[in-house]
Amino acid sequence: MSRSTLVNWLLVLAVLVIAVIPLVFIGSDTEFGGADGLAVEQIEADHPDYEPWFTPLFEPEAETASTLFALQAAIGAGFLGYLFGTLNARRRLAAARPDSRLDDPA
Repeated sequence: MSRSTLVNWLLVLAVLVIAVIPLVFIGSDTEFGGADGLAVEQIEADHPDYEPWFTPLFEPEAETASTLFALQAAIGAGFLGYLFGTLNARRRLAAARPDSRLDDPA
């Protein structure tokens, strides 16, 4: 096993530990609220007579909303992976390419 493979597996293990330990110690019966809900609560507390001036055109169910959020995250991760892969391949190809200035007789 090469050193980079070992480092990659250790990073995967670290990610799993970071993801699992809070779930084990905090528990799954906690309430996960987003910033939107906190903002609404704060606005209602500060301005009880406030009426929203805009209603969303589409309000998906909670499961659909979480699916769309996960899809958005997956698309973003795919884009970043493609971008970093392309930049890495471009850098490797540029490093492997012989310098054209040295071959130019002029």
